[in-house]
Amino acid sequence: MSKRHDAMHPGRRRFLQSTALGAAALPVALLGAGAKATEAGGIKLPAAILALQPVKSQIVPITDDERRARLAKAQELMGRHGMDAIYLDGGTTLDYYTGMRWWTSERLMGMLLPRSGEPVYITPAFERSRALEQIRFGRDVRTWQENESPYALIAQVMREQGAGTGVLGIEEKVPFFRSTGIAAAMPQAKLVPATSVTAGCRAIKSSAELALMQVANNATLALYKAIWQGLEPGMTQQHIAAWVDAGYARMGLRGEASINVGKFTALPHGSREPQAIREGTPVMLDDGCYVEGYQSDITRTFTLGNASDKMKRVFDIVRKAQQAALAAAHPGAAMESVDAAARKVITDAGYGPGYKYFSHRLGHGIGMDMHEWYYLVEGNPRKIEAGMCFSDEPGIYIPGEFGVRLEDDMHVGADGARWFTPQSLSIERPFG
Repeated sequence: MSKRHDAMHPGRRRFLQSTALGAAALPVALLGAGAKATEAGGIKLPAAILALQPVKSQIVPITDDERRARLAKAQELMGRHGMDAIYLDGGTTLDYYTGMRWWTSERLMGMLLPRSGEPVYITPAFERSRALEQIRFGRDVRTWQENESPYALIAQVMREQGAGTGVLGIEEKVPFFRSTGIAAAMPQAKLVPATSVTAGCRAIKSSAELALMQVANNATLALYKAIWQGLEPGMTQQHIAAWVDAGYARMGLRGEASINVGKFTALPHGSREPQAIREGTPVMLDDGCYVEGYQSDITRTFTLGNASDKMKRVFDIVRKAQQAALAAAHPGAAMESVDAAARKVITDAGYGPGYKYFSHRLGHGIGMDMHEWYYLVEGNPRKIEAGMCFSDEPGIYIPGEFGVRLEDDMHVGADGARWFTPQSLSIERPFG
């Protein structure tokens, strides 16, 4: 249930204490996979973190052939939904279709994909050579100088396509000022959301995408287990932050995690208050990593030592709710029904009604963005399709006491849903 935002944004927020050690703060020697250093920023690394190994040999990148198929599918969907072209800004969706890794700023750089033919790239003139380094599909690159309007350039391309008065789909993450600029340059055209195209492609994962997500999920679970094995009373979030950065670096990955302890686990997204781990208090570890742009999102709640009977009981209820959601997720099922299946278990156990103790939706889509289409939530009747991936993360949060959330990502096949990672076993021994 990470609170992370767009993974492509270089300034994305880290959800650890403001004093936590980030990867950029660690000595360079620590950041090489398999580094022999036993400390991170003065914090000792446990043997379990030091035992983590690189995962590079398990990674098979997305091929250009697959991206060509994605572009073709986008064009097929554009025809189905009555769009003459779609516009994408720099960011995750541009990466998905083209492999280009660009950011969004006040300067427009993006791609116009017509319903037929090759994509057209719009870029500041001084960025042309850098754009060409990454462009692999089509060579039509239009440039604009700082004293010129990139919106007029988009309008010109649309006229060349015979669609100056047609329908242009706008990717949902395009900034509002950009959309209004495009609209002003094309007053006779109609601008519509491009979500039916972008989500129509991205929400259905290929076997290659699932394989990358599997590596990411395996890596996150391995890191969590290593952290659990190394925990000792009195440790703080700074210790865990250093272990997370060092552990992922040893595997050759980027990732992050939030940790909350005791009464702060009753807050679904925790707190920035300083917290120390004590015997018998619940610990909630949440977040994930990136593998070739694909993400994991896992939460584990456990105690260091013995848990109270109430903690064990709440854990067991949440575990059953997570299983009920998995069983309910299959092709043709309404997305809201998966949320309802988990919520019924929790409500029937006395932790209801509604959102009183289970205070958030059951899950979100996941892939190249940690939170993407679609959501497992009451009021969403959309049907699940084979190839979709979601988080499965029920929780019970008792204000002033503690909370339990269990989160694993699941992928839906023709015969139902499966988790990428094994379910947590118990609150005292989550990894067996």
